[in-house]
Amino acid sequence: MNESTIRIAITDDEALFRKGMKLILEDYSDFHIMIEAEHGQDLVEKIQSAPELPDVLLLDLKMPILNGIETAKIIRERFPSISIIVLSAHVSKAFVINMIEIGAGSYLAKNSDPAEVADTIRAVHAKGFHYNNLVLEVIRENLVNKNAVKPRSGFDVELTSREKEVLQLICQQYTTTEIAEKLFISARTVDGHRNNLLSKLGCRNTAGLAVYAIQNGLIQIDQNTFWDI
Repeated sequence: MNESTIRIAITDDEALFRKGMKLILEDYSDFHIMIEAEHGQDLVEKIQSAPELPDVLLLDLKMPILNGIETAKIIRERFPSISIIVLSAHVSKAFVINMIEIGAGSYLAKNSDPAEVADTIRAVHAKGFHYNNLVLEVIRENLVNKNAVKPRSGFDVELTSREKEVLQLICQQYTTTEIAEKLFISARTVDGHRNNLLSKLGCRNTAGLAVYAIQNGLIQIDQNTFWDI
């Protein structure tokens, strides 16, 4: 296994689905399935005993003992470096918004095309999040719905001009390397700005940054093109 290999954990109470997903993903040379778990508690125990952490977690929502929602909260708290992709049969707006707010990097339906799952894994691993049309539409509707619960605006956030530039590019789903190239700065500097943004905005990960920025109007959005990213 080389350095570019993406380590993946799959958590789903349906054994056939787990095994099938494992067979599909192992056809890709850049994926390594290192953990299979049947529920959240099983996952946490296996992560704690594993020699290294997975990079990406494929997580079902409806599971016994410890469901996907509670599992995601634990993973975000104890293992924040693990990116979460929800892969569920439940695709209601409430579930999508809830999981994105918790910090899921993406949300896919279980009947998604395998190629889309593979592409999403790579995108989330590289950029921290990847919102397909389903998720973007839910976020947009949540923004324009006058009756929607507004996110807390918190305190007056003062961002530097460079931080605003970095935040804008993060929300347009550019990688660290791509942002560095566009702004003519180093990748390490980009990471420094991202860490400052996380601290200032009270977010735990890049996905949270994107949602917070959009919902609080901290970036400029081209409504005609943004949602097609």
